[in-house]
This record gives sequence, structure tokens and C-alpha cells, in this order.
Amino acid sequence: MSENARKSRFSLLLIGVLCIAPVVASYLMYYVLPPQRHTNYGELMDALPLPDAQLRLADGTAFQLSRLRGKWILLTADAAQCGEACQRKLFTLRQLRLTQGKDMDRIERAWLISDDAEIAKSVADKVTQDFHGTWAVRAAASELLKRLPADGPLAGYIYVVDPLGNVVLRYAGDAEPARMIKDLSRLLKTSRIG
Repeated sequence: MSENARKSRFSLLLIGVLCIAPVVASYLMYYVLPPQRHTNYGELMDALPLPDAQLRLADGTAFQLSRLRGKWILLTADAAQCGEACQRKLFTLRQLRLTQGKDMDRIERAWLISDDAEIAKSVADKVTQDFHGTWAVRAAASELLKRLPADGPLAGYIYVVDPLGNVVLRYAGDAEPARMIKDLSRLLKTSRIG
């Protein structure tokens, strides 16, 4: 076999390997090293629609969740006493909204008060001053509280509700805020609604 024939065969073989290599690599990456199934930190919910129950704000004004339709809602439920863990969640909700910069106007925050107890003055002051803009909603025994997905007490979670009124993400109350911020940023960036 001549030198030219050998070079031609080698070139042909090299071209064949280069053509087949991407296909083989893609099969290996998909079946042997499968891609990560999700990139979100929060637990993805099956777009559970929330009822539009007749509720009241902490000051007694009538309120329905549909009032916030068209916005993303960061939602938590806790007792009127709102201890340290509750206040941490309210702080987290505020910070999550603030970190969204120009998109922060697309987000509302709501605290569903899960009992009929009186809100302590110190807590009421903190909500109106430090967590200004958070809707304090009396929701004890409402259908809304019953429909929130929870594997334990509702106070242990933070929810993200889409602009159509569906719960789409759930976080543990002590979730890492930095990772929640990434989820929320990704949601707002890719969402065409709200």
C-alpha cells in the first residue's frame, strides 16, 4: 500500500470519528451521566390553585387573595404571636423582594395569621415599620390555610404563589435565602406573567 493511500485512509477514518464522536458523547452524557433533573432549590408544587376566601386584614378590613392577582406572592402562615422564627420568615420575605431590584414591584408579601389571638403591639409595630408592605391577613380556619400544601405545621414553610393564584414553590421556613433569591430571580426572568 502506497503512502498516499495510507494517508487517505487515515484521513477518512479521522473524518468518520469526528462525525460520530458528538453522537456517542451525547448518548453517554444523557444515559451514563444524566443531566440534573431540576435546578430549583425550592420544592416544586403541581400548580395548586388557592381558593379566593373572604378574609380580613389585621385591622379588620375585608380582604381576598385575588386582590393581589397579577403579582407573585411570597406567602407564610404563622400565629399572631409571631415569635422569633416567624419574624425571621417575614424578614426573609422582605429581603427576597428587595433583592429583585427593578422586578421587586412584581412581588407582594403576605403573612397569613393562623389563629384568632390578638397581635401583640410589639409585633404589630415591627410589621408596620420593619416589614412595611407585608399584608397581615387574618386567615384562621379559612379554606386558604387548609389548601396550602404542608407535611407538617404550616408555620414551617414559605410559599411562592404565581400571578394566577397557584402555589408553585414551597420552602422550609429556615431555607437558605441566597438560594431562594436565585430561584425567585430565575422565575421572574423567565415568567411572562406578573
